[in-house]
Amino acid sequence: MSTYSPKASEITREWHILDAEGMILGRLCTEAARLLRGKHKPTFAPHIDTGDHVIIINVDKIVLTSGKADTRMVYNYSGYPGGLKSETFGNLLARRPDEAIRGAVRGMLPKGPLGRQMIKKLKVYTGAEHPHGAQNPTVRNIDHAKAR
Repeated sequence: MSTYSPKASEITREWHILDAEGMILGRLCTEAARLLRGKHKPTFAPHIDTGDHVIIINVDKIVLTSGKADTRMVYNYSGYPGGLKSETFGNLLARRPDEAIRGAVRGMLPKGPLGRQMIKKLKVYTGAEHPHGAQNPTVRNIDHAKAR
């Protein structure tokens, strides 16, 4: 019996909506990374992008636990000497919540060309509205990840 490897023509992609209102940051991002990688499918292969499209809405209402908003730092390096900029995660969430979520999910994906292909299927919006209604996305409820 040979090992099954999915072909690019056999991959079907679905659309999922994750509502971030009241969700904990890490739990939401791990679920998004799991859907983007395709680990929820029986045809998962680590060397092929078998994942689905993910839409995250209401990212401005995300929750951080145990004071991480003030203690966790986010770094941006321009590549030049003295070009390291840092800010707190809470400041980044207040300024650009979509980029904060995108960076957290990106860190959970594979590094290299495969991860760059997967992150393109992530759509992040600060409000409850999104322009992807024609794709008929399924709403994923993650009850175990609600903030208490």
